Amino acid sequence: MRNLAAVICALFVAGLILGVVTPAIAAGKTHQVKATVVAIDTEHNQITIKDEKGEEKTAPVMDKAIEELKTLKAGDKVTLTCHDNDKGEHEGVTAIKKG
Repeated sequence: MRNLAAVICALFVAGLILGVVTPAIAAGKTHQVKATVVAIDTEHNQITIKDEKGEEKTAPVMDKAIEELKTLKAGDKVTLTCHDNDKGEHEGVTAIKKG
């Protein structure tokens, strides 16, 4: 009886762990980019930046970062948190921090 209870408990805990870990894995990864704002497009929720290598890139802005986008202007120094899908492909900017 004790063994059965222990097995059921272990399976329950394993299920909880998988339930927490699986969405994090499916959500992809994030990385940060330091850049200078070149332009913003609040109508289409996009930002154009110049990264530390001097390359200009335009990216969609998602989620809570859309509100942060409205406070930016060209020339602002920012750190962007970019979200990648599970294949490593860039999906968009999820957070913007000035400075």
